[in-house]
Amino acid sequence: MDEATPRPLTSGRPSVPLQGRIAVPGDKSISHRALMFGALAIGETRITGLLTGEDVLRTAAAMRALGAEVIHDPDGTWRVAGRGIGGLTEPADVLDMGNSGTAARLLCGILASHPLFAVMTGDGSLRRRPMRRVIDPLSATGARFASREGGRLPLAIEGARDALPLDYRVPVPSAQVKSAILLAGLNAPGITRVEEPEATRDHSENMLRHFGATVSVEIAGAGRIIELQGQPELHAADVVVPGDPSSAAFPLVSALLVPGSKVTIPAVGLNPLRTGLFTCLQEMGANIAIVNRRVEGGEPVGDLEVTGGPLRAVDIPGERAPSMIDEYPVLAVAAACATGTTRLRGLKELRVKESDRLAATAALLSVNGAKVEIEGDDMIIHGTGAPPAGGGMVETHMDHRIAMSALVLGLATASPVAVDDAGFIDTSFPAFVDLMNGIGASIRPAR
Repeated sequence: MDEATPRPLTSGRPSVPLQGRIAVPGDKSISHRALMFGALAIGETRITGLLTGEDVLRTAAAMRALGAEVIHDPDGTWRVAGRGIGGLTEPADVLDMGNSGTAARLLCGILASHPLFAVMTGDGSLRRRPMRRVIDPLSATGARFASREGGRLPLAIEGARDALPLDYRVPVPSAQVKSAILLAGLNAPGITRVEEPEATRDHSENMLRHFGATVSVEIAGAGRIIELQGQPELHAADVVVPGDPSSAAFPLVSALLVPGSKVTIPAVGLNPLRTGLFTCLQEMGANIAIVNRRVEGGEPVGDLEVTGGPLRAVDIPGERAPSMIDEYPVLAVAAACATGTTRLRGLKELRVKESDRLAATAALLSVNGAKVEIEGDDMIIHGTGAPPAGGGMVETHMDHRIAMSALVLGLATASPVAVDDAGFIDTSFPAFVDLMNGIGASIRPAR
């Protein structure tokens, strides 16, 4: 993937408002977990709506390499015949996790408590991302890790023969770290306990219960204490994957920024620990109606009906970050088109995503004429009530969300916005360009 020919694109203001329905891919976080828990369960798990982006396909390949049978049927259903807790087998080759930090960190948790040896790598972007945040706590299970400087991939893992349960306070809000520890606790006796200072997305807890594990959650101020009873027998359980709210963010903001637009995004996940962006946009005056609310596979779901219109500046508190950490680039795009000065607080975690997303987002806006500043871990965006001029070439730094956010901005600016490489969009949102153009967007190969 590193050596792939760059795929530059340009996005321009459409001639007509965006109209219609656009179904976004399945939730990436839930898709990763469905494959992993299916591989750790007894019996056959059927998964519908699974995201088929590159990131999730890497997880499917990794679970096959660890002994699970993973089959993609012609009708789109995935079937996973699991090995049971402790039943994974040693992989014959290196596990290549591509661009996915979620897959890599969660898999570290699984491997830490299985008595086998594995080596994990990834693409150029993933090899730059820190893994120390999971290596350090997981080492207390008895697992041994060998990595490049700074805990970076490639990473060799020798799982514990008799894993110890963990009792760990996560220093910064991270669903990936929390989930890695809980996954390690599945093959350790006794209680594994995780304390998080702020509540983060709880898909792992929900899915553990769905597959039969005993998980308790206690509210502790702004955070939570999660306890898992180790060595359960997980049983196969069918999973319906809802639409990914992080992917829904892009057509949603596009519809808000193109005057006269009316777009419906069906079956989007509405887990309250994932919907911070929707709250922020509604505070900005966005016309977003949520209809047909229901529960599917243990997760709340609904249809979003979005109508274009003006937005106003807001001050976004830092404690909202865990519920929308992947959506800040496209929220910044919305803020650049709003009236007044928007402040996005507490964005330290953005510095260690697929790129330094804090710097990359600021550069995305600046090169297209928006006035933006970074103060510590805050981003300040000065909107004029009209979109910035556009006309810039955005460096994506192999980051799918930077690429999509820039293309959304180009739908509103007077001059088109170009991105240097859109190839990585497929990691989370296959067919993004075709689907967006299907509701009236104008995204084309750059000349």
